[in-house]
Amino acid sequence: MPKIVDPVERRQAVADAVLRVAAREGLEHTSLRNVAEEAGLAIGSVRHYFAGSSELMIFAMRELARRIETRIHAHAAVLLDPATAGTDRRERTARLLAETLPLDAERREESALWLSFVTAARTRPDLRPHAARTRAGLDDLVRQVLAESERAGGLAPGLDLDIETRRLSALLDGLTLQAVHHPDLVGPDELRAVLHRHLDTLAAPTP
Repeated sequence: MPKIVDPVERRQAVADAVLRVAAREGLEHTSLRNVAEEAGLAIGSVRHYFAGSSELMIFAMRELARRIETRIHAHAAVLLDPATAGTDRRERTARLLAETLPLDAERREESALWLSFVTAARTRPDLRPHAARTRAGLDDLVRQVLAESERAGGLAPGLDLDIETRRLSALLDGLTLQAVHHPDLVGPDELRAVLHRHLDTLAAPTP
């Protein structure tokens, strides 16, 4: 009997191949042929599941975003759960936000890949909506975290949450960019220290 192929699993396997090729050789080298070779498939098999390179890139970009968001939101669910209000909220806030940073090899590779997709989106209109959606989602998460800290009395009075959301998002983006491009100069300890120092500037005065 012919082997039954699960189309969802096959599309997932191809997306994984895209990310491996992009991580190893750069996004510009993720042609249908290179991806097919990486996945161990005939190029016709890849075309059976993806109409062309654009559809393949969009699917891989969305898969990468899903992986990052799933990890971050797992931490966010704990932080924003009312049942945890009495625990060390400030430390958990720092740990949640640190999940957006390239603190280890896996997250550094994810960050480098995401920066590649975002850079490509500047000149590829097909990728722009997906980059914008993820950007908006991360900004919304940062705002939720700050708003929850404010409700819990953890923020200094009089802060503008819109401005602080943009400021903190810009800090996380800048740290990520530096850590991806200069990993020998900007390591995990420095990333955590800068993030903690920024959160200190937002904190309510100690009674």
